[in-house]
Amino acid sequence: MIKRLFRHLVGEDFAARRAFPAEVRRRIGEAIGTQERRHTGELRFVVEGGLAPQAVVKGVSSRQRAVELFARLGVWDTQANNGVLIYVLLADRAVEIVADRGIHSKVGEQSWEIICGEMQRHFAEGRFEEGALVGLQSISDLLVAHFPAVDGQINPDELPNDPLLL
Repeated sequence: MIKRLFRHLVGEDFAARRAFPAEVRRRIGEAIGTQERRHTGELRFVVEGGLAPQAVVKGVSSRQRAVELFARLGVWDTQANNGVLIYVLLADRAVEIVADRGIHSKVGEQSWEIICGEMQRHFAEGRFEEGALVGLQSISDLLVAHFPAVDGQINPDELPNDPLLL
């Protein structure tokens, strides 16, 4: 636990800004907007450098934090129950995908794990923008298969497209 606490305390906020600078976050936000025109789902991308010390001491996992943010950010509150949260916790080198019941029931956990693994491989090589874009594309491909855009209808933007840096 001491090693994990140290990782979360030292330099991870700086690491988040270095891995996802403003220009990269802008391009990720644009990609979210582009992808959302392909389907009726909603995507939310969140990056956190490290957890608060209390959370680390309590043993909060990246998955638990992602589920907390899924609720707190209202990703579950989309009209078709097809919101998807992509959560990156840099201190733990973790990527979590939490999907609302409408899409999760059609896709299943294994698909999300495969996408997380692909993103983590890119991130491990320092290719954060590429990893994020690959993940967004893969998630959107699943959303297109189950919740395609309807010709002539504008998909209302129910969640912000800009990545959230915590």
